[in-house]
Amino acid sequence: MNSDISRRALLAGSAATLSLAACGKTADSDALGDLDATGIAARVANREISASEALEAAIARAERVNPQLNFIATASYEYARGRASAPLAGPFAGVPTLIKDLADVAGLPTHYGCRAFANNVAREQAPYMDAVLASGVTPFGKSTTPEFGLTATTEPLLGGVTKNPWDIARSSGGSSGGAAVAVAARVIPIAHASDGGGSIRIPASCNGIFGLKPSRGRTIHDGREQGPLPISVNGAVSLSVRDSAQWLAATEQGGEGAALPPVGLVSGPNNQKLRIALSVPDFRGHEPDPEVRAATEAAAELCRSLGHEVREARPNLNGQQFSDDFILLWAASAAEVVQLVQASAGQTPLDQLLEPLTLDLAQHFASNVGAMRNAIGRLMQVEAAYGAFFADVDVLLTPVLASPPPPLGEISPTLGMEVGFARVLDYVGYTPLQNVAGAPAMSVPLGWSQSGLPIGAHFSAAKGQERRLLELAYQLEEAKPWTARKPQVCAV
Repeated sequence: MNSDISRRALLAGSAATLSLAACGKTADSDALGDLDATGIAARVANREISASEALEAAIARAERVNPQLNFIATASYEYARGRASAPLAGPFAGVPTLIKDLADVAGLPTHYGCRAFANNVAREQAPYMDAVLASGVTPFGKSTTPEFGLTATTEPLLGGVTKNPWDIARSSGGSSGGAAVAVAARVIPIAHASDGGGSIRIPASCNGIFGLKPSRGRTIHDGREQGPLPISVNGAVSLSVRDSAQWLAATEQGGEGAALPPVGLVSGPNNQKLRIALSVPDFRGHEPDPEVRAATEAAAELCRSLGHEVREARPNLNGQQFSDDFILLWAASAAEVVQLVQASAGQTPLDQLLEPLTLDLAQHFASNVGAMRNAIGRLMQVEAAYGAFFADVDVLLTPVLASPPPPLGEISPTLGMEVGFARVLDYVGYTPLQNVAGAPAMSVPLGWSQSGLPIGAHFSAAKGQERRLLELAYQLEEAKPWTARKPQVCAV
């Protein structure tokens, strides 16, 4: 989940026939082929294809499958064509992509997945987006997200549900659901994403792709003010590990003001033998679905086969208290949304502008606002406990989610907090810890259910240890490649 809410950013904004390509169809029939973003950029740099050809191929792919999957919030084809026709530089020069509809790109719509902002156009963009564009990408639209990224499935009332390409009756995850679907369906090889409670890792797991959440303070500032405990970060979802590694290198902070020593470009695995802690129940002691347990244990066995030491261990924390405190922190973001919308709603009822979950979360915060100070204090203690855990451990392995992707509607935001969000909490009990701790984590597509749904393996490390995770990811990708497996609804 992710809550990308900034008072300054919000106030700055002003107010086909379906044709599905079979996945077995030859992928080299257009300019993108079966390449990842690094491969496409190399073809553009070598003048084998032009940036415009790559872009038009991606647009054609999107138009083939978006009518069934619904991963584009707004299309910006002419904006992208203008970029593609101009000289481009950077590691992803000429690579088509999508930007999550919680992030501003100057001159393009930003709807935040919310009916109250259906006509909003961004007037400016943050330094982080400057860095993304400086990498040379050609964004041709915004990817779908739940309302303000407040839940773990992309089923907003604005624009409708985004469907999982492995099974269109299943959730695509959230809040970077549209981004992950576009990558999984082979429309684009990489897409912008963000993560405030699992919003990169959850949809990466649901869609069978790779997703790395960076550390707090790792990337260039995105213009948001997040209060006393910042939890949301920007990143990407991708087909390949090397693409996410390059995205991180292109967007990390550098120079004297950097909060962490730079990672640089991580280009492959190393031979370091890691101490990996395995923890299968969530932090409230709840067991996941048996298929998730089996997939996580298989990931642990794969790590053992690669020479790593794996033993059962987990950070010491009160899981129920942590969950309660995180919900209150989450609800504070919803309360800010409601306050902003109320200021400009006029006579329009709030329930016509905001979803039941958003309103319920805001009410939860209003009823418990006096507990906020102590909740923040306890969450900061959790950050310290998480860091201490890694004195004797290099990597923590858990499930990403408690089950494979659930049916659409099961955790819909229209169900509100008492029903829908209660189910979400059981589903996503593994991912918020790293947001509170400010630590990096990744979903690696290593597992599959008996019905063919993806099940990601969740690896995390101490704050600042992106290199360690990426080197392990390269090793896992080499040992158990995933890109040859394609979903039922696929653009190539």
